[in-house]
Amino acid sequence: MSHAAVSRLIVPVLGLGMIVSFASSYYLMGVLAEPLAAGVGTNPGVVFTALSGAFLVSAALSPFGGRWIDRRGGREVLSAAAVIFALALTLLGLAREPILMVAGVLMLGAGMGVGLYGPAYAVLVALHGEAAKKSIAAVSLLGAFGGALGWPLTLAMIETLGWRGACFVWAGAHLLLCLPLYAAVLPDGRAGGHRPASGPVRWDGTMIRLAILFAGAWWVATAMSAHLPRLLTRLGLTAAEAALAAGLMASAAIAVRLIVLAASGKGSPVAAARAATLLHPLGALIAFVGGKGAAGAVALGQGAGNGLLAVASGVLPLHLFGRQNYGARQALMLTPARFVQAAAPALYGVVLDRSAGLALLVSSGVCLIMFAMTFGLRQRPGL
Repeated sequence: MSHAAVSRLIVPVLGLGMIVSFASSYYLMGVLAEPLAAGVGTNPGVVFTALSGAFLVSAALSPFGGRWIDRRGGREVLSAAAVIFALALTLLGLAREPILMVAGVLMLGAGMGVGLYGPAYAVLVALHGEAAKKSIAAVSLLGAFGGALGWPLTLAMIETLGWRGACFVWAGAHLLLCLPLYAAVLPDGRAGGHRPASGPVRWDGTMIRLAILFAGAWWVATAMSAHLPRLLTRLGLTAAEAALAAGLMASAAIAVRLIVLAASGKGSPVAAARAATLLHPLGALIAFVGGKGAAGAVALGQGAGNGLLAVASGVLPLHLFGRQNYGARQALMLTPARFVQAAAPALYGVVLDRSAGLALLVSSGVCLIMFAMTFGLRQRPGL
């Protein structure tokens, strides 16, 4: 296969890798937690506590992963992550007691810390520099299907192969599909041999604003992924209606990524992120004013806003700082987000137990803080 043909496969391969990685880690416990807990003799609460621990492991490893990316390139990091994910899923499939289950879930956290969007975006930045924005949007679009397809695929595996079989299938997907594709298609180290000068990434006003922006985004996104169906039932929908409306969140996230991709990088990334922070509060306001019939606006607003911000997490560091230290900078910027993510389901659940209105007020308030953080984002001179 020619070099040009291989190059054309980079975005599809990265997108496929993100689908498998998100479906088999971040979204896995949404359908696996109950049968997994029953199979190892515990309750789902223990599984979700372990998942919170996995998010903390992910947060702790994220800066290391960013430096690894900048030193060695995204291919090596993604390949290692595929092996880690496969080992974690195999351990889960073999678990007969809670301690092994917890170990497997925590190992998933290690995979998430080094194997999600960060190294995929770094491959594209190494290849295309500041022109990587469209490719980042494309990989983000494909990765969104990790949620849209992950839950039904895992559920179908559980129904046909059992929960252990589902774990083994996902492990096989990492070892037999993702790992060979990474090795065959992704460039070795930094594409083209270009290594921007590397030095320590320092916190400044722009970095702090970005960290707060994305910490808020991840907190709201994780809270919604855990509680959106229950929130919608509190707004008056039946369980079936809430499940259908919650599905709009994934659809909106995919649709808005398509729009970004079609726009081919036109417009200001800062303005797009600023608008994105207002979509969840807008959906909440429509639901509050419109009542039960408008409750789905919360899902649409959250999905669209989160879809834009997922792209922004890759594009904004590149737009504001350039390609130098991209991997380390993006990982450092998102480290606070990974820590607050671990606490989001429990904290938002406590608020939702009080009232749906209060829950929407809290999540909308977080979004307004994010909105404020988009002001004062300054591009580094010379870019």
